[in-house]
Amino acid sequence: MSRVALSALALLALGLSQLVFLGSAQAAGNPEEGRKAFAKCRACHQLDAGKNAVGPSLAGLFGRKAGTAAGFKYSDAMVKSGITWNEETIAKYMADPKGFIPGNKMVFPGIKRETEIADLIAYLKDATK
Repeated sequence: MSRVALSALALLALGLSQLVFLGSAQAAGNPEEGRKAFAKCRACHQLDAGKNAVGPSLAGLFGRKAGTAAGFKYSDAMVKSGITWNEETIAKYMADPKGFIPGNKMVFPGIKRETEIADLIAYLKDATK
């Protein structure tokens, strides 16, 4: 391989490594920004265990099967979804609640910015323990 080709390959590898780094940093999210973004959720969701509102309490969210928070009347779609909440499923649901679980009761249209979703997840990982 020529030196020019090797140099181009090295630059490409460097550029890709920076993209991967930035993507993983972005995916980690900022919990402080997530706390601010949670204001959109607070109208319907509480973080304290057993405190259901229009939506279920988010306490113990990570690792919980969808439709199983005590004392909340879920839609059949949510109960039958078979989903367990983790970073990936929460991100998909936040982006498009009706598309991810058709027939669920949540009227919120979703969050379109991936960074805001990542921030919310970073916040919720600690706030829902």
